[in-house]
Amino acid sequence: MAYAILFGSFTFLMLVGMPIAFCLGIASFATVLYMGLPPIVVFQQLNSGMNVFAMMAIPFFIFAGDLMVRGGIAQRLIRFAAGLVGHMRGGLGQVNVVASTLFGGISGSAVADASAVGGLMIPQMAARGYDRDYAVNVTANAAIIALMIPPSHNMILYSIAAGGNVSVADLFTAGIVPGLLLAGALMITAWWVAVKRGYPADPFPGFARVGYYLLASLPGILLIAIIFGGVRSGVFTATESSCIAVIYAFLVAMLVYRELNWEGFVEAVMGAVRTTAMVLLVIGTAAAFGWLMAFLQVQTLIIAAISAVSDNPIIVLLMINVILLVLGTFMDMAPMVIISTPILLPVVKAFGIDPVHFGVIMILNAGIGLNTPPVGTVLFVSCAVGGITIREAMRTIWPFFGASIAVLLLVTYIPALSLWLPSVFR
Repeated sequence: MAYAILFGSFTFLMLVGMPIAFCLGIASFATVLYMGLPPIVVFQQLNSGMNVFAMMAIPFFIFAGDLMVRGGIAQRLIRFAAGLVGHMRGGLGQVNVVASTLFGGISGSAVADASAVGGLMIPQMAARGYDRDYAVNVTANAAIIALMIPPSHNMILYSIAAGGNVSVADLFTAGIVPGLLLAGALMITAWWVAVKRGYPADPFPGFARVGYYLLASLPGILLIAIIFGGVRSGVFTATESSCIAVIYAFLVAMLVYRELNWEGFVEAVMGAVRTTAMVLLVIGTAAAFGWLMAFLQVQTLIIAAISAVSDNPIIVLLMINVILLVLGTFMDMAPMVIISTPILLPVVKAFGIDPVHFGVIMILNAGIGLNTPPVGTVLFVSCAVGGITIREAMRTIWPFFGASIAVLLLVTYIPALSLWLPSVFR
């Protein structure tokens, strides 16, 4: 009966539209009352879930990304990407993907990527004769790359949800090759759709102009090297790197580009505060929910159920991918990672799957979920920027969705794509 109360109340509250944090908290509280445990247990677990030092990296990375958008860094990265790949067929689509890759290596947020790059690229693409559904679909799917390229704060969430036993440095490194593979797949798809629709290509501006654009965007690109190099070499932790990112972004925006004013700074602070408050409340209530799942030995039951179907890791991973893709259609990324990791990580470890490899699989699945209604945050943002409906975007999103699924399958069944690069740095 405790299982029915925990999962039944959570599902019911989520279906009626209650915010996910309250769904988790109320379900946990109801289950604790039914089991006769002290209600204060829920609040103790909520507090312990939020009171994790490594969690400080999340608000600082969010803040750094917002400062970069308002400080002119995103615009210069897009200009460099335009010089680099704008001459290809469907050039602005290719620019969108490359710009998302570069900006994702700074912001670590798919929503920030979609709003920043999409806000600049979608109007330009529409003005140049590109269909708005194409512009929106390229933007929404390219934004997922930000989740794979360091510094992805969702990788940090996964490490925390895994009990802090999975190295953030390894996760950052493991996401690079899959992220670049996804970028390549989306560029091929954008080219193929552009050819079918007859979109133009811009003239190549020349190597001198591309070099100038590179120099102008170099301060932003250097931040990627600083964060990754510092964390990977052990000079500073992921949390410390997030603070360095904020200071660096502020100095570049104020002293180098000189585009950040007081109003923009206040908006960046308030945006980071709002996002952090929402994320931490979800994390805290998910900690109470996860504690109850461990108390009720839910993971043991799931391992037994999956083992009854198959003990082949290939089949197990396929089943888990299907579960995660379904969860992604109605659950946002942060709660999905926080809730699913304590349940599924023991399962995959029981079948001999590396936790770092599974982390990349988890993040990519959750990223694809950000583009699948009814809860597709990145798709919603992209459609809002592009001025089209979700229905219009969904009619033509399938080639890009197929490219993402193909990369997911490659990453799932070729562990070396995730694990080779971390092994190089050990």
